[in-house]
Amino acid sequence: MTAAAVRVTGVRKSFGDLHVLRGVDLDVAPGSIHALLGSNGAGKTTLIRILATLLRPDAGSAFVAGHDVARSPALVRGALSWTGQFAAVDGILTGRENLELVGRLRHVRERATTASGLLERFGLAEAGDRRAGEYSGGMARRLDIAMSLVGAPQVVFLDEPTTGLDPEARLEVWAAIRELAAGGTTVFLTTQYLDEAEQLADRISILHEGRIIVDGTLAELKALLPPAKVEYVEKQPTLEEVFLAVIGHGTKEGRAA
Repeated sequence: MTAAAVRVTGVRKSFGDLHVLRGVDLDVAPGSIHALLGSNGAGKTTLIRILATLLRPDAGSAFVAGHDVARSPALVRGALSWTGQFAAVDGILTGRENLELVGRLRHVRERATTASGLLERFGLAEAGDRRAGEYSGGMARRLDIAMSLVGAPQVVFLDEPTTGLDPEARLEVWAAIRELAAGGTTVFLTTQYLDEAEQLADRISILHEGRIIVDGTLAELKALLPPAKVEYVEKQPTLEEVFLAVIGHGTKEGRAA
């Protein structure tokens, strides 16, 4: 049995009287795209920060690429890369220079070769020697994701990767994310765009009030709702409907709460 690329067991985290994570359990399969959904304040970014060794959990355990985030933080950081909600691209540098700078920081020997390969892989070869500040939003985000692959991390965390992008740029980023997984990289994705999870994820987890309340494939999540009523056409539930149903919205109990 292949070990999970990310394994979270009973993780809790509080900030004073605010209980953000209340016992999170989660497994992410190697080489998969796993989407974590949740409302604002559900604890998605807190969980990512724990996995990235930026926060210590109050209780429970978490492993990335087989390394304990509490006991072996240096090994965890060497196995992962994290791309936040906004592109960490230096607009003054060219795309190639951005990649080579990250390579220098990560002690990559063949920086020029690595940069050229990533520019080609993400469709940026022709723009590689242009200043990144001249890139479109989608191009800048693709460069940002390419930068996250310098040093060949086993796991990439993408926190709201398409925030603020127009529809065309979103499609470009989706293609880049699929490219990551196709190359064997494990992608752990947080998003508030439910169609994004529908399009990309092999498996989806919903974090609500500090716990994972649903985990499964898109088909498994849709099966949680009653079968579609057939009249003239068959309307399958969308992931948005599943999400709102399982967290209690759209029901009498949810509205009363």
